[in-house]
Amino acid sequence: MSDATFTFRVDVALKSDFSTAAKARDRSAAQLLRDFMRDFVRQQEEAAAHDAWFRREVQTGLDSANAGDVIPAAEVEAEAEAWRAETRRKMSRVTRS
Repeated sequence: MSDATFTFRVDVALKSDFSTAAKARDRSAAQLLRDFMRDFVRQQEEAAAHDAWFRREVQTGLDSANAGDVIPAAEVEAEAEAWRAETRRKMSRVTRS
């Protein structure tokens, strides 16, 4: 891995405060900036991967719906009602105990 120099302007007070905070953690300002940069790049990669996954999932759902591979609303509601009834039954047992 080759090194490159990254130069930017920063307020003098911020630079001083940052250097002091870095020294308090036994790190140099440059070490912390490299760490921050790595973390930022990792977060962006994770966000991009999640976005790609989400778009694939949505497209899969759209493709299924467009192909007619859907569950009728009445069937979904009947299953949900059975689940709610079972939950109420379990809750009534707990409250009686």
